[in-house]
Parts: sequence; structure tokens; C-alpha cells
Amino acid sequence: MIVREDVIKRDGHYEGFDKRKLLGGIERACEKRPVGQEAINRMVEEIIDELTRVHGREIPTREIGEAIMRKLRGVDEVAFIRFASVYRKFSEIKEFVHEVENLTLQ
Repeated sequence: MIVREDVIKRDGHYEGFDKRKLLGGIERACEKRPVGQEAINRMVEEIIDELTRVHGREIPTREIGEAIMRKLRGVDEVAFIRFASVYRKFSEIKEFVHEVENLTLQ
């Protein structure tokens, strides 16, 4: 299980892991989508397990975001696009179009 001060932010400082942030981000992406709370909770646990197995106690935030996107892509494409648009800070419609095109190619 992840313990305090093990998330490495983009600017290099450390912050305590907050499972609620992970859960909240996924819940917002899945809002009004056919993804139940049980599936969301399972995703969260799988993401935490994967990240701690690969990175140990110091996990870069970038890896957390990428792990969430991998899970969401396989569960609900609309939720994936929602999360990706915030995580990747889309500022133009062409960025949405590019992501949707990538989904259809896979």
C-alpha cells in the first residue's frame, strides 16, 4: 500500500499520496456513463497495485495519469476522452479530434 510522501510532482517536490484524488478523478470522468462504482473502485485498486509494483514508494504523477488513462480506455472511451482532456490540458478542438482518431485506429 502507498504511504505518505511518495508522489513525485512534475516540479520535483514530493506530496503524500491521496487515494481520494485518484478516485475523484476517475469518478468525474465516468459521471453519467455506464460505469458502476464497483468498477471504479476496482480500477483504483488495480492502478495502485500496478504503480506500487512498478515504481515502489516513489511514483511520478505523470505515471499516475497515464495509468488512469490506460484503465479508462479499456472501460469507457468517453470517460477516457474526458480524463485525457483535463490531464493533457486540451486547449483546442483538434486535440480532442486527434485523441478520438487514435481511439478508432486501435
